Amino acid sequence: MKESTSKEKVLKKIRNALIYPSPNPYSEIDFEKPVYVSNEVDSPDVIFAQRFVEAGGRFVYCEDITKFLDNISLLINQNKWENIFCADDNIKRLLTAKGIYFYDIEDKFHEMKVGITGCEFLISRLGSIMVSSRQQSGRRLNIFPPVHIVVAYTSQLVGDLKEALSKIKEKYGTRLPSLISVITGPSRTADIEKTLVMGAHGPKELYIFLIDDTFQLK
Repeated sequence: MKESTSKEKVLKKIRNALIYPSPNPYSEIDFEKPVYVSNEVDSPDVIFAQRFVEAGGRFVYCEDITKFLDNISLLINQNKWENIFCADDNIKRLLTAKGIYFYDIEDKFHEMKVGITGCEFLISRLGSIMVSSRQQSGRRLNIFPPVHIVVAYTSQLVGDLKEALSKIKEKYGTRLPSLISVITGPSRTADIEKTLVMGAHGPKELYIFLIDDTFQLK
């Protein structure tokens, strides 16, 4: 009789396990229960700012739209940034009203030094930014420019990744984006000789302007 190969032995064990499943020894575990202990001391925006800065991001809190426009205009002037690209219609209207010049045509895409986008949600516990391909900025604008500026609102803050995924399912229903990604700080790698290199696979600098829209929602 021919001896079974290692592959056949493994497949046989898998088949047997599917036919005669073992009882779950941890049936009392509630997998829907939050993994993390909630932090009731600090507000979600404070927690997000702390985690975001720890990851190497640069955080700017804005009391309203006017403060946002003043702050981003000051930042652009201080750094003498040119070749700014933006594809988000709402953000473009704000920049235009402030007299901030930007490109939004495909021919200028590869010349950009600064990309300005919105986001889907801000994940407070991780200090991370959730983006998707359904945004007007698409896939490329989050990773191509050396400097990435994200414009977000306090109403986009969620507690953790599970809540962010739940919210994005509510937003898009059965037509989920083909790409949902989470950004945590600027791009970095230490693959080469264990030396930290910033901006290896994406933006070297990551800014977020968080606009407080609490009052607007009341």
